[in-house]
Amino acid sequence: MIQHIEITDKELWNKIKHRKICLGGNRKLKIYGTLSCVSGKRLKRENRVFFSSEKEALESGYRPCGHCMKAHYQKWKNGFI
Repeated sequence: MIQHIEITDKELWNKIKHRKICLGGNRKLKIYGTLSCVSGKRLKRENRVFFSSEKEALESGYRPCGHCMKAHYQKWKNGFI
C-alpha cells in the first residue's frame, strides 16, 4: 500500500504507467476501487492510498467500492470474499 502523501505526482504516474499501481482506496473508510472511479477522484490527497492488486487491498482490510466494483462489492457484502 502506498499513501498518496508519500509519493510525488510524477512517481505516481510512472507507477500507474508501468502497472505497479492498479487500484486506489480511501484510507479512512477502508474502501478500494478502480483508478477511474468518480468517488475515488474526489478524495483528499491525505486520505488516498494505492494498491498493486486486489489481493493486497483485501489483505489490508479494505472492501470493494459499491460504485465502480459493483459485482465485487456484492460478493463482499454477501460474505463470499
